[in-house]
Amino acid sequence: MLQIDLWKRVLIWLVCVTGLLLALPNAFYTRVEQANDAATEISLKGESPERLEVAGQWPALLPSSLVNLGLDLRGGAHLLAEVKVADVYAARMDALWPEVRDALRPERAEVGTFRRQPAPDGQIRLKLSRPEGMARALEVIRGLATPITTLTGTGANDITVSGSGDIVTIELSEPEKLASDDRTVRQALEIVRRRIDEVGTREPTIQRQGADRILIQVPGIGSASELKEIIGTTAQLTFNPVVGRGADADAPAGVGNKVIPSLDESGVFYTVEAAPVVTGEELVDAQPSFDQNGRPAVSFRFNTTGARKFGDYTGENIGSPFAIVLDEEVVSAPVIQAHIAGGSGIITGNFTIEESTNMAILLRAGALPAGLEFLEERTIGPELGQDSIDAGKVATIVAFVAVLVFMALSYGMFGLFANVALILNIGLIFGALSLIGATLTLPGIAGIVLTVGMAVDANVLIFERIREELKAGRGPARAIDEGYSKALSAILDANITTFITAVILFAMGSGPVRGFAITLGLGIMTSVFTAIFVTRLIIVMWFERRRPKTIEV
Repeated sequence: MLQIDLWKRVLIWLVCVTGLLLALPNAFYTRVEQANDAATEISLKGESPERLEVAGQWPALLPSSLVNLGLDLRGGAHLLAEVKVADVYAARMDALWPEVRDALRPERAEVGTFRRQPAPDGQIRLKLSRPEGMARALEVIRGLATPITTLTGTGANDITVSGSGDIVTIELSEPEKLASDDRTVRQALEIVRRRIDEVGTREPTIQRQGADRILIQVPGIGSASELKEIIGTTAQLTFNPVVGRGADADAPAGVGNKVIPSLDESGVFYTVEAAPVVTGEELVDAQPSFDQNGRPAVSFRFNTTGARKFGDYTGENIGSPFAIVLDEEVVSAPVIQAHIAGGSGIITGNFTIEESTNMAILLRAGALPAGLEFLEERTIGPELGQDSIDAGKVATIVAFVAVLVFMALSYGMFGLFANVALILNIGLIFGALSLIGATLTLPGIAGIVLTVGMAVDANVLIFERIREELKAGRGPARAIDEGYSKALSAILDANITTFITAVILFAMGSGPVRGFAITLGLGIMTSVFTAIFVTRLIIVMWFERRRPKTIEV
């Protein structure tokens, strides 16, 4: 009845040994000073930026991953940013202008000639040479409107068109502005997250606050200014037709055009069309590379839509210059020599290898849809975190010792078996945290302390069942077997419901809540494993060796 197959025994001990090996580096780490850069990890105490490494000549064959520490334990940077959602309105109008122009051209016989007039951001104003064609112009432009879906249903259009005299005014509708604001903040949130992940930092807290604000907390960053440099770089890539080139920054650009400087050529300014042919939003990949002369460059590739537009334009404008614009500076303005099909190309310039690598990272992350205004910034030192770690250690040790003593006094030899499983349980938790690269926060420490108390619940249920079976006159082997069998359903019910709660906390929460949910969820899984498999295996091995006629639980 108390038989466990050999392969099961090997598998159980293999899991335990693997978990302990994964957890072992956390007991032998050291702090190494390093340069202050975007990927710096801060030490547990002291002001200088440090990174954590496994101490000494750690064997290369053994795991070396350490548990990451969160902002509240390790220190880092805290930012509160406001997304300038109104910036998107002007970009939307600039993107709409080519469609309006192409739609009105066939109607010149009725509306006359038309010119774009200066207008506030977020508006397009057209002056018609034949005001009597106003009705037709409004009809044509309104045909470009797209219905949008709101909370009250579908029906509102994304633009409103009005006419007065010989002036046509186009702007975003109020429902579209609200929807655009929400999309802009969501997109900014995702891009900020991708940028921070790209530069190697771990487990940032990035969440939305209110209608247009984003909270950003990143452990391991040396200062808030470093974090702002990572986030604030827009890396907005566009490909614009070139209208002219000169040395005057104040030269009149004309309606629908803009004057921007050259990145490499000092004193050179290009006049380009404001509406780009292709934008960085249509990029699917960007990688550092080298040009035909062996100089650092950035190769890029468009998606299907971007590739089609890029190919059509280059095919129709052979011999014309084409500006590659990055963050409102012309990186280069090559002349189109041939039709470029396939949607791929290369950006060349006076780059260093580091600059081309950083540019590729930022292009892959995408352009921020709107500017960010930083309302609050703090650099959090790790000293308070060290105090929290020390307090957490004390709380864990006190809880751990109290549980060990309780189990030993309450269940004797079987309590000692449960204590061995509890020690393995803590090791498995840290091994799992190291394996998945999770971040340990102060609430995460609370989750571990809670797990220490919960870990023996399953053993208590089992041992109490064994006591009942012994009182009913069962023999030792039968009592142990029945105790495990009858307690199994109660153990699974209790732990599955708690695990579901941990999953919901992880899915719905953020920051500290997720840190608590991770350690709680891992603790539940390791506790069930050690209670059902490890303690049973230890008891079976003891029983096979001693063959007792009676047992006391």
